[in-house]
Amino acid sequence: MNKNKWLLGILGVGLAAAAAAATPDTVTFMSADGKTRLTGYVFAPASPGPHPAVVMLHGRAGSYSTLKPGQYNADALTMRHKMWGNFWAARGYVAIHVDSFGPRGYAGGFAKHSYDSRPPAVSEQSVRPLDAYGALAYLRSRSDVVADRIGVQGWSNGGMTVLAALGPRPPGLQDPTPVSGFRAAIAQYPSCRAPAAEPDYVPYAPLLLTVAENDDEVSPTVCRTFAEKIRGRGAGLEFVWYDGAHHAYDDPGKTKQSHEPNRLALQDTLQRAAAFFERQLKP
Repeated sequence: MNKNKWLLGILGVGLAAAAAAATPDTVTFMSADGKTRLTGYVFAPASPGPHPAVVMLHGRAGSYSTLKPGQYNADALTMRHKMWGNFWAARGYVAIHVDSFGPRGYAGGFAKHSYDSRPPAVSEQSVRPLDAYGALAYLRSRSDVVADRIGVQGWSNGGMTVLAALGPRPPGLQDPTPVSGFRAAIAQYPSCRAPAAEPDYVPYAPLLLTVAENDDEVSPTVCRTFAEKIRGRGAGLEFVWYDGAHHAYDDPGKTKQSHEPNRLALQDTLQRAAAFFERQLKP
């Protein structure tokens, strides 16, 4: 599919259709924790490549749609995850969505405002970054991927994972650089409290950070202060604040997209994300 036609379709009325455009391939690979075999869903371009690639990290609700209870497979991925996976594949990237929760017994994800009661086995600070680096190693083993042109994208809890994985001492990577690790990263509406508490935090790779003004799960203000601090430390950061938008504003379903600020934020994020990874990941 022509990538410009795909982008126009995403930005228009065809969000639901775009989200369902293709079912990804299911793969398994090891987390960098050395003990957990993870499930991944690969969205790939039609051409053989090699291509740049994107690791995709879900939020606290997990990988799967609540409209398909008890179904935990490629067909049950949420509309948002399918939309973004197909979006990247249409633009010439191999994208892998990583299920961190299912292999650890929590495929259904976690309820809103449950952060303090979640088990350490799914920590976005110490565990999930290892999954991100496991996915990075897996992608580097594929012949259709350019090994040093891989980015990472995460939503909410997955965005928190992105920030932890890009820090100066990330779990799973020694001496982190854009060559040894991820080339670039996108974190959408994460909590920024943990990295903001680190006095020397600077992401080792360029970062696009987006937040929603009317977020009822995490504080966009904390992220804005955090962004100002790390810019002062020399971070390569693009920070975007969306007035009136909600948490998970890029969910392409009717409920979220009936709110105009969410629709505008989704449109802008798609364009910014495409341009950002175009600059950072493509030779």
